Amino acid sequence: MIRHLVLSLLLLAPLAVGAQLKAGVPVAGKDYVVLNPVQPTWGTGGIEVAEVFGYTCIHCAQFQPLVNNWKKSLPADVKLRYVPAAFGGIWDNGARAFFAAEALKVQERTHDAVFKAVFIDKKVKTASVEEFADVYASLGVDRAKILSVMNSTTVSGKVNRARQFAQRAGVNSTPTIIVNGKYRITAKSHEESLKVAEYLVAKERAALPAAPAKK
Repeated sequence: MIRHLVLSLLLLAPLAVGAQLKAGVPVAGKDYVVLNPVQPTWGTGGIEVAEVFGYTCIHCAQFQPLVNNWKKSLPADVKLRYVPAAFGGIWDNGARAFFAAEALKVQERTHDAVFKAVFIDKKVKTASVEEFADVYASLGVDRAKILSVMNSTTVSGKVNRARQFAQRAGVNSTPTIIVNGKYRITAKSHEESLKVAEYLVAKERAALPAAPAKK
């Protein structure tokens, strides 16, 4: 009986260790990379969680519902910002679409719908700027206007800035989360990425200078 008990404990030991690791604190070099030097954030104000994504990336489309739920519970001092990946080719076209929608103040209401158009409705075949314009037109946006904005020098400048942001942070795949210009998350799953993001946000908040005591 003792022998069976010992064997049972030996078999359960690896599972217990695995559970402990899963519930443990994220590890630098495994779950995230510390950026050195610290990079400029995409926006200003608050603790930034920037998601580098692409509209033609299936993993980003799968990640989006989780992000939507996650951001509902974010404290006021945490700012979730989307940064479209500009790796060249169709990636740049998707980035142009994002920035044009942002300029026309329709990005927030169309973001999920663009993913749906690409992966569910199959409206995007070549991911050209013209096809993206067609998608926005189907969502009630003036096609000629958004196509013009996509091809504007202002949007070109934003695409270049997004490219530099990703390059400086060492981003080579999507989706990738960058926290406050200091950390690039490398967790193995979408769920783990958000847990690591929460940990790093808490780490950043703890490092903030204490507010002066009220007199």
